[in-house]
Amino acid sequence: MFGDFTGIVVSEGMCQSYTEGAGAAYEEMQNEEVVDLERNMPVAVGGAEKMQISADGAMVPLLHGVWAEVRTLVVGEVQAPVLERGEWVVHTRNLSYFSRKVSAQEFQRLALVEIHRRGVENAKEVAAVMDGADWEQGFTDYHCPQATRILDFAHAGEHVNAIGEGLYGEHTPESQIWLSQRLHRLKHDGPDKLLSEFEKLQRHHPTTEAISGNLAYLRKRKAQMQYPLFQAQGWPIGSGMVESGNKLVVEARLKGAGMHWAEASVNPMLALRNILCSGRWKEDWPKIEARLRQQTRQRRIRLHRSRQAIPPISIPANHVPKVDAALVPSLLAHLEQESCPKKPKNNPWRNFKHGKALYQRPIPPKI
Repeated sequence: MFGDFTGIVVSEGMCQSYTEGAGAAYEEMQNEEVVDLERNMPVAVGGAEKMQISADGAMVPLLHGVWAEVRTLVVGEVQAPVLERGEWVVHTRNLSYFSRKVSAQEFQRLALVEIHRRGVENAKEVAAVMDGADWEQGFTDYHCPQATRILDFAHAGEHVNAIGEGLYGEHTPESQIWLSQRLHRLKHDGPDKLLSEFEKLQRHHPTTEAISGNLAYLRKRKAQMQYPLFQAQGWPIGSGMVESGNKLVVEARLKGAGMHWAEASVNPMLALRNILCSGRWKEDWPKIEARLRQQTRQRRIRLHRSRQAIPPISIPANHVPKVDAALVPSLLAHLEQESCPKKPKNNPWRNFKHGKALYQRPIPPKI
């Protein structure tokens, strides 16, 4: 399309090079901003009254059959509950994304740039809606220890479903009916009675690992499953915004058919995907362009300095080498022959009519 509209043809390799260069420039800018935030601790902008943060990971394919986890943070503003199909539903709007392929500890540190930009620390109320992964809980401890922690309802349902399948088999009608009843009870009555029921099941089936393991998981997160209370407070109980972020921001671009990424190319592409999907392209692209121009100027300066002539070396008079006078004529003849080599007789340039027309009208003979 660029070639059709502008008449300028850009190769695939050049597109890839410029895209990765722009992404790497923005990634470098954000890393520098994190260092500045840690050093100077400036005051963040005012956040919304109610904000939600959710973090999760998605796997992407690298070269040589390697898979790596990309972690994503989504920040949004919680809206007032609305009645949909006879049920009150809470939506989160104005979403922004931050994604990196780094360790959990490094992601926790680098995500500070997005947490600070959105003013999460100044929001009146914050909810951290996530699944039960330990690194996600550590992320909340680092950035929002005062946040209301909510275990993603669908994630809790997966562990309840595992107990039902341990009793009635996988994907059986009995297990599906059992699951539907327990999820309704969990959502509207809370986890207390449900956990008591699971404890009785464990006593009746002490050797069933599906019951004991999932019960221990749910019991540990009982405080994060107070869904009737969370809904009454106007909080969402699902982390769908980060699940969709994994699909639309990360996987839609990095997990296409036949794609295998070089490790160094992942984060630059994620940096561009973040600002594009967050609706900040017009705001952040001029910054990227300025950084690219600065990098170009620096390369030119380095290249110019590397090409500067080396100053001549002065030789003291008492160190001038002596040359035998008898050898001077032969040396001069040799240098003249090397500097002005003779052209071969059959050189095609000898017959080239330089300065003459290649085609001349024949001149009529004189009578």
